Amino acid sequence: MSDTTTPQASYLTQDAFDRLKAELDHLSGEGRTEISRRIESAREEGDLRENGGYHAAKEEQGKMEARIRQLQQLLSTAIVGETPPDDGIVEPGMLVTVEMFGDKERFLLGSREITEEGLDVYSEKSPLGEAIMGKKSGEIATYTAPNGKEITVKILDAKPYTA
Repeated sequence: MSDTTTPQASYLTQDAFDRLKAELDHLSGEGRTEISRRIESAREEGDLRENGGYHAAKEEQGKMEARIRQLQQLLSTAIVGETPPDDGIVEPGMLVTVEMFGDKERFLLGSREITEEGLDVYSEKSPLGEAIMGKKSGEIATYTAPNGKEITVKILDAKPYTA
């Protein structure tokens, strides 16, 4: 699985991929049609400078188009459901157990778009994800949290995630 190290690739479970693909299909089909109708309807109301409905619909259209681009990029580069080798090395698709602040924490390293009940997911692109990538059991990693504090993490275990 050599392409897991490319910065653009994100790990997605098959369920997450299917859900995001359905969202993309809806937004780029029915969603675009509906927003176009709303814009046209608001446009027919007259003066666009003072037309709140028109401006709200155009803003929603911009957000929707941004989400479409985000989904297209994510889905085109995603590593979907591939189980990484059971070699104990932290990489996307691994269920990782770490010791942080004296507590054990277990999470899936993958795209934040994964929503598995009862499972925390940390992005491989997050400061924590980048710090532990390529490490194995017993190794220590340090990263800078968004608040500027240095955080030390000890890798306890890394196993391939199976949904």
